[in-house]
Amino acid sequence: MGFEPDFSVAAPATYPGVLRARIRRCRLPTGSLVFCCETKEDQVRAIGLDVHRDFCEVAVVEHGEVTSAGRIETTPAALELFAGSLGPDDRVALEVTGNAWEIARLIEPHVERVLVVSPSDTGIRQARAKTDRLDARALAKLLASGSLDSLWMPDESTRALRRRLARRSHLVRARTRAKNEIHACLIRRLVTRPKLSDLFGLAGRQWLSELELPVEERETLDSCMRQIEFLDEEVVEVERVIALEALRSAEVRRLMSVPGVNVICASAFLAAVGDIRRFKGQRQLVGYLGLDPRVRQSGTAPASHGHISRQGSAPARHALVEASWSAVRQPGPLRAFYERIRVRRGHQVAIVASARKLACLFWCLLTREEDYAYAQPSLTRKKLRRLELRAGAPKGRSSPASGQQTTRCEGPSRSWRARESRPTSAPSPTGSPWRSAGRARTRHRDAHLKADLTASSATRHQSQTLRFSSSSTTPTRNLAQEVLIDKRT
Repeated sequence: MGFEPDFSVAAPATYPGVLRARIRRCRLPTGSLVFCCETKEDQVRAIGLDVHRDFCEVAVVEHGEVTSAGRIETTPAALELFAGSLGPDDRVALEVTGNAWEIARLIEPHVERVLVVSPSDTGIRQARAKTDRLDARALAKLLASGSLDSLWMPDESTRALRRRLARRSHLVRARTRAKNEIHACLIRRLVTRPKLSDLFGLAGRQWLSELELPVEERETLDSCMRQIEFLDEEVVEVERVIALEALRSAEVRRLMSVPGVNVICASAFLAAVGDIRRFKGQRQLVGYLGLDPRVRQSGTAPASHGHISRQGSAPARHALVEASWSAVRQPGPLRAFYERIRVRRGHQVAIVASARKLACLFWCLLTREEDYAYAQPSLTRKKLRRLELRAGAPKGRSSPASGQQTTRCEGPSRSWRARESRPTSAPSPTGSPWRSAGRARTRHRDAHLKADLTASSATRHQSQTLRFSSSSTTPTRNLAQEVLIDKRT
């Protein structure tokens, strides 16, 4: 006998290795029993959208076949008409871009799921041939195979907070450019800066208006000053809206109990993270913010750790690092952690590590719904009162959120806290408001001293590591605090 192949030479329709779509096309005898082998996954359509400013390229995967469906305009009417033609079991994928969230909001009620994916996770950027049609087909194929991970879609309040913070950042950068242009103008004319703490304060602006400059330089300086005045008003207005939203949020007030954290840092963190309950632990949160180190390991060699990954929200990382510079100057475990890392690795590595530890602290505070154990009550009340004033609260009135009651003296522009326990009819022992202001400063200094003693006693009885776990102990009153209270009474 001759050579016999070890594979079947039957017709393609009867060969077991042929695709099912090829088998379904074969004619069957009339009256034969047919078993339906299609599953729900075979009936679900996967739709890929390559989004542009004026149109979207559409591709559809149905029954394992990829087809291009042309283009649709990115107008609300066209998108609503397109969404109405989709089925309730369809899935849609599109890459994140400027108008992707609004497109996803319009399509989401009509389909099973809308996935907004990151371009870095699809691999389309590294494709050899890259066109709108091929990108849409690649998205549809990846969606049909289940290889796409969707980004978290923020709710309307989080989206509005992100937009306000981004607008404030743009305004501040524009104001900084105008100020730098004024500095460059003074450098060109060899003008020495005056001995002022703020060149753009009241005294500094008066000095700039009286400065003798050539005509073209004076025009530049006046134009920049008009821009700065306009941008100052816009920044104040945006911060007023942010402060109003922060006063209604218990999470923002809880994060502001940490020394060094202001309303911008707390709002930027919550805008980037959203619902803290979607993170199972601190490690997931740190990786989401891009504060985890890069890891390289191959073969039998040990793993090496590099710089941080820088994934996620850059404004949130910037806010955490800026807040860490202030937090490490206050007494507490964050300062001890920073000093321990700074001795071994330097201040730059130490401040980034402190920002990572601050993010872990935020996770603990929000998940446990507790305030910071090492908070300074007087400093927290000051921050809340400043937040109320920024939101438009009248000056010199009681503030229920901060727990303060301020009094404005007639002469100098100073304010101090009035003791509620003192009878209103009893006059001041000295009859001078400056003595009351001195007592307020003394109470503020005693509060800081009390916090220092608490931190030092805690570090003597505990290890130098941060205790953010459920087994961590809350600082209690010790002998040094009792002596301090006895001296004050």
